[in-house]
Amino acid sequence: MKALIIRPGTQSVEAVEVSDRADLAALIGYDTVIADEIGPDGDQLFFDEECFLRGTEGRFQIDQVVPVSGVGVIVGSDGQGGLGDVSSTPESIRARLKYL
Repeated sequence: MKALIIRPGTQSVEAVEVSDRADLAALIGYDTVIADEIGPDGDQLFFDEECFLRGTEGRFQIDQVVPVSGVGVIVGSDGQGGLGDVSSTPESIRARLKYL
């Protein structure tokens, strides 16, 4: 499925393909992955739950969602609690994104 990866170290937002939650954990770099909803279309930002405890470098914030440290991955919803294609584009996320 289509997803977006945010890499604060390089301040980039890129399209990627993922198959499941294991792919999300691999991209983020940790197994302690949680998500926050980031818009009305069902997109969710997945990130390391322990990012601030680890002291991970590179922080960002989308809209008024709590800031995140480290890599984040945005994935859509299938409407039934599962993952689906992201509806946001890299450009629309860049417009809402602030690096801290």
